[in-house]
Amino acid sequence: MSDSELACVYSALILHDAGVPISADKIKTLVKAAGIDVEPIWPSLFAKALEGKDIGSLICNVGSGAAAAAAAPAAGGGGGGGGGETATNEEKKEEKKEEEEEESDDDMGFGLFD
Repeated sequence: MSDSELACVYSALILHDAGVPISADKIKTLVKAAGIDVEPIWPSLFAKALEGKDIGSLICNVGSGAAAAAAAPAAGGGGGGGGGETATNEEKKEEKKEEEEEESDDDMGFGLFD
């Protein structure tokens, strides 16, 4: 992440914390007050991206997006309904069995250089 992007992120967070609506002009003002040179495109991009979004919920759900994305395929891959966690455990058991079977195939009583 560039310094310009980081400055805009921090500016948006400051504006949200102060209860001020996030706009490109306000981001530019904060960045300028911090003494950081930012390309003119960044404040407007961040303002447009955050327009109408609930910043508080974005902050609170930072890690949950990745967890939900990872859990969705596991729940859908179970086939017979049920919970996503049991499908994940079953898949792990199947993977473990396959790994054990592959290992047992390698040991056939002779070596490559015997």
